[in-house]
Amino acid sequence: MAELFAGVGGFRLGLERASGSDAAYQVVFSNQWEPGKRVQHASNIYVSRFGNEHHVNTDIATVPTRAIPDHDLLVGGFPCQDYSVASTLRNSKGLVGKKGVLWWQIHRILKEKERPPKYLLLENVDRLLSSPVAQRGRDLAVMLRSLDLLGYAVEWRVVNAAEHGMPQRRRRVFIVGYRKGTPEHKAIKRSTPSDWCTVDGPMAIALPCKTDGGFVQFSIEQDLEVLSNEFGQRKGTSPFGNTGIMIGGQVFTGRTKAVHDGEPVTLGSVLQPEKDVPEEFYIKRGELKQWKYLKGAKKEARVSQGSGHTYAYSEGAMSFPDPLDRPSRTIITGEGGRAASRFKHVVCVDGKRYRRLTPVELERLNMFPDDHTAGVSDTWRAFFMGNALVVGIVERIGRELLRWSPER
Repeated sequence: MAELFAGVGGFRLGLERASGSDAAYQVVFSNQWEPGKRVQHASNIYVSRFGNEHHVNTDIATVPTRAIPDHDLLVGGFPCQDYSVASTLRNSKGLVGKKGVLWWQIHRILKEKERPPKYLLLENVDRLLSSPVAQRGRDLAVMLRSLDLLGYAVEWRVVNAAEHGMPQRRRRVFIVGYRKGTPEHKAIKRSTPSDWCTVDGPMAIALPCKTDGGFVQFSIEQDLEVLSNEFGQRKGTSPFGNTGIMIGGQVFTGRTKAVHDGEPVTLGSVLQPEKDVPEEFYIKRGELKQWKYLKGAKKEARVSQGSGHTYAYSEGAMSFPDPLDRPSRTIITGEGGRAASRFKHVVCVDGKRYRRLTPVELERLNMFPDDHTAGVSDTWRAFFMGNALVVGIVERIGRELLRWSPER
C-alpha cells in the first residue's frame, strides 16, 4: 500500500484495523508534505506513531515514480482546499487551483508505474462532484476519464459518517478504483450499475444504501482537453449524483440513501470525564455573551471593508450548546484556540459551565486513538482533526476489499 497526502495517518489506521492480525495492508511508501511550513507537524506526528520506514517528507512532485515501490493499493485524501466548502464560490478553482493540481501527481504515478496498483481508495470533499462553479462536474469528469484511460473502473459515494453509526456528521466523497483484471472489474461487467452501487459492490456492502430515484447514463468518452473545456458549460447543476460508477467511459449515476438500523453514536458518548478536562477549555462567564451572539440568528447592516458599501447581513441560529444526544457537527480546522467562534463546538454537561472540545474528544469524533496527535499544540491538534477523515469509513471499505481479493 502507498499512502499519499498522508496527514497524520487516517487511511493507514483504518486499513490496519481492517487487516486485523493478518497485516494484509502494509505500507511500503507514505508521503506527507505541507508546502511553505518550516516545521512539518503532520509528518512528524505520522513518524512518531508509525516510524519513519518508507516515509518521505518532501513535495510529492519531486519524488520520481521509480523511487516509489510497487504496491497493490494507492490511497490518499488529496488536498481539497481549492474546492472545499470552506472556500467562497469566487475562489473555488477546482483542478486548476494550486492544490487541486496535486491530483495529477496521483495520475503521474499511475501512468508511469510499470506495475500500476490494482486498486485506488481516495477521499475528498463532496463539492468535488460539482466543481468548478463555471462548469459543474467538470473536475470529477476529468478525473474519471483520466482513470478510464489508465484502465480503471471507478465508483464513488458521498458518505455521511453519522448515517452509518459513527459519531460525526461528516460528509465526504470516497472514490474506489479497480484496474482491469481485478475480480471487481470483472464483476462490474456482470452486475447492473444500480445493483453494484447498492447491493453487490464492496462499497455497497461496507456502507449499505438504497436507491433514492433512478440512475442515469452518459458518456465521457472524449479527449481529455475537449472534456476539460466543454463539460458542464452553461449548466446550472452537476450531472453527478451522490453515488455512481464509471466503466469504459460510460457513467452511471444517481442518488442513494444510507441504510443503518443501529443506534446513533452521540457527541455525549465521546466526551472525557470532566475531571480530565483542563480548565482552559471552559468558557469564562464574561465571554459567554460573545459566544451566544456569534452562535445566534442575526440580521443587521454591515459595511464592506473594501468599498465602504453597506449591505444586509443575515444568518440563522446554531445550537448552543451543541446537543449531546446526537452525532456531532462536522469538525473544522479552526476548532482550536480560546477565541469565540460561530463554528467551534461548545458543550455543557452539568447545566452550568460551557466548554470547548478537547483534542482527545476531537480525535474520538474521527475515530482516532486517544492522543494520536499528542506532541504539538492543541491548536495544531484541532487543525489535524479538521483535515482528517473518519477512520471507521476507511476500515469498512478496506475490510470489504479484502473479502473480494485477500492479497493486497
